[in-house]
This record gives sequence, C-alpha cells and structure tokens, in this order.
Amino acid sequence: MTEMKVGDKVTAIYKTGKYIGEVTDIRPQHYLVRVMAVLKHPMQGDLHNPKEADVMMFHERRALAYREQTNVPKQMVKPFAEEIPEYKDSLRKALDKMRTELEGDSSAWSEKSLRNLEALEKDYFK
Repeated sequence: MTEMKVGDKVTAIYKTGKYIGEVTDIRPQHYLVRVMAVLKHPMQGDLHNPKEADVMMFHERRALAYREQTNVPKQMVKPFAEEIPEYKDSLRKALDKMRTELEGDSSAWSEKSLRNLEALEKDYFK
C-alpha cells in the first residue's frame, strides 16, 4: 500500500460514494481527505440492506460537500494523477450516471432511489 502525504491528490471511497480529494492529515488507520469532486454518488437506502426497498428507514444519502473533510480508512484511498474536475460538474455527472443505472432497473428500490435523487438534485442545484 502506497503511503500518502499531506497535500497528495487521491480518490477515496466513503460509504458507497467515491470522491477525488486531497489528504489534509494522516491518522493511524485513516487519512483525513478534503473533497474536491464526486466520482460516484452514494447509493440510496439502508447501507445494511443494500438494494432493499422494504426497510424501516430508506435513507436519502447526500454526496459529501465541496471541501468537506472526512476520515477514510487508508485502504480505501488511492493516488490520483489526473486533472480534478469542477465540483458541481462532477456532482452533476455522478448524479446523471446513477440516474441512468437506476432507470434501467424496475425494482421498488430503484424507484425509491430515483425519488431521492430528484429531491437531492433540486437541493444541489438550486
């Protein structure tokens, strides 16, 4: 595993989302990563029952915000060498990609997820 340094550009997987960011601190088990762009929007619903619609609480999962910092387990952080896209553009692209994938699935989970994404989109791009 490559050891990262403060200031390194990285990809980081946090819960079910994937982000581009920068390492701002190094901890024993984690890197503190400042979010600069979104590669994959988090899945909707219950993390413990993925792709299940009939759960006690179907969570709306927001993408981490621009410059938000989060602890990411070291094994979920990889070096990133490309140009970092603009946050809003990357969020739009990640949301559109997830919508396309969900529209190809007729399950109750997909339908609930699409409703969540519509609400999130209104909030993200007001």
